Amino acid sequence: MKQKHLVMSMFLVAALFFTTECLAGKANFLFATGGVSGTFYPLGGAIAQVWNKKIPDLNVTVQATGGSVENIRLMGSKSAEVAISMNDIAFYGYNGLEVFQIKNEKYTNYSAIGNVYPDVIQIFARKDGPIRKITDLKGKKVSVGPPGSGTEISARQILGLVGMDYKKDKDINPLYLSYAESADQFKDNHVDACYFVVSVPNGALQDINVMHPVQFLEIDDALFAKIIKTYPLYARFEIPANAYQGLASPVKTIAVYSSILVRNDLPEDLVYQMTKVMYEENAAIAQAHSAGKYLKLETAMGGIPIPFHPGAIKYFKEKNIIK
Repeated sequence: MKQKHLVMSMFLVAALFFTTECLAGKANFLFATGGVSGTFYPLGGAIAQVWNKKIPDLNVTVQATGGSVENIRLMGSKSAEVAISMNDIAFYGYNGLEVFQIKNEKYTNYSAIGNVYPDVIQIFARKDGPIRKITDLKGKKVSVGPPGSGTEISARQILGLVGMDYKKDKDINPLYLSYAESADQFKDNHVDACYFVVSVPNGALQDINVMHPVQFLEIDDALFAKIIKTYPLYARFEIPANAYQGLASPVKTIAVYSSILVRNDLPEDLVYQMTKVMYEENAAIAQAHSAGKYLKLETAMGGIPIPFHPGAIKYFKEKNIIK
């Protein structure tokens, strides 16, 4: 608890410093991302790098965080100017739902720039083990992500739809681990399966798979139909063959896009430049991190359930994405 308060205090001090600098004519932004072993942190670093290079007088500092839920709270408290978030978590924070409903939290001081990449639900166990399908997870030790994280919310939703409510009925033994912790525990045989919500391929999962080949658990068509009826923010996705070492055939699963959020009080012209650079320098971003290959204008606006910043709208109108 003390560590959590210390982290929040550091964010508040940094936010005060950045605000002071902005008054001096500089734009120093804190960019809330995610854990260092996930996708948010390195991808955020790649995006920040092109912003800093291409936009004069802008300095974006990337901060590792607990992920989407923490990022929404940091935006809501004005402790960060920019964040990456899964679209479903951005929606929950904006409307005071799910994890935000518990403490009557509702944040509407942020808006979207646009989609960056799909977060793919990747559920896996040992290839030489007995777990072959999702229902085989019953009674097993499963890493579901840090408490209240976007990963954990997704795990609770999807596993709940197949009759495994680990909150009430303890149908599985949930372990609330980060991706890095999950990798270590999986390698040491302390975890039977993991629920990841990350880009394809994911570095931590690749590392696991080299030493301990994994079996991906498919989301079949019947379960997919149930998922989108209950949680329409999810979309169909296939993990391509050869995305991971030894993966001979595609794996049916689901995904939810993550997007870049900015505070509503950021200047329109600056957010316009940030949007323009992010999508027009996508090749440089993709070179720095593989998830950057999904930065495309044709998928920039789809499925985002919160308002767009006027600066982003200005750019999309210029590119005839919207009229």
